[in-house]
Amino acid sequence: MSFPMKIVAAAFCILFLPSVGATQDQSAQQRLTPTDIDTRTHTGAGAGSSGVIGIQTVVLKGDPSKAGLYTILLRVPARTTIQAHEHPDDRVATVISGTWNFGYGARFDDSVLKALPPGSFYTEPPNQPHFARTGETAVEVQITGFGPTATHYENSADDPASKH
Repeated sequence: MSFPMKIVAAAFCILFLPSVGATQDQSAQQRLTPTDIDTRTHTGAGAGSSGVIGIQTVVLKGDPSKAGLYTILLRVPARTTIQAHEHPDDRVATVISGTWNFGYGARFDDSVLKALPPGSFYTEPPNQPHFARTGETAVEVQITGFGPTATHYENSADDPASKH
C-alpha cells in the first residue's frame, strides 16, 4: 500500500469507525436471567419479525428499527407457518427452545425445511428469502442483526400486514 493510500485508510478509520460505535450505548451493561426477560415488555410481531399474528417479540438490546446492533427474542406459537420473506440486514440466530423448522428459498417448501432443535445456529443473510414452521410445540429463537431491519415478503399476499 502506498503512503498516500495509508493516510486515506488511517483517516477512514479515525473518522468512520468511531461513528459505528457511537450508534450504540456502550455503557448499557446487561445481565438478564430468564425471569428478567419474562418481565420485559412483550410486543406482537415487532420490527425484525415476520409480522405473523401470535408471535411475541422481546427486544433484548438495541432497537431493530434504528441503525445499530440489536438482539430480539421471538416466541413463536405451536403450529405457526411463516411464508418466504427477507430482511435487508445480516442476521444470526440461535434456537433457544422447541424445534424450529427452517428453510431458504423464495417459496415455502416443506421438502427443504431442516429441523433445528435447541442450541442450533443459523443465518439469515441480507436480502435472501427464508421461511419457517413450528410443530406441536412453541419455539423461542434469539436473533441478532445490525439495523435498521425490515421484513419484505416474496409474495405480497403472504404479508400479514396486507391482511389487516
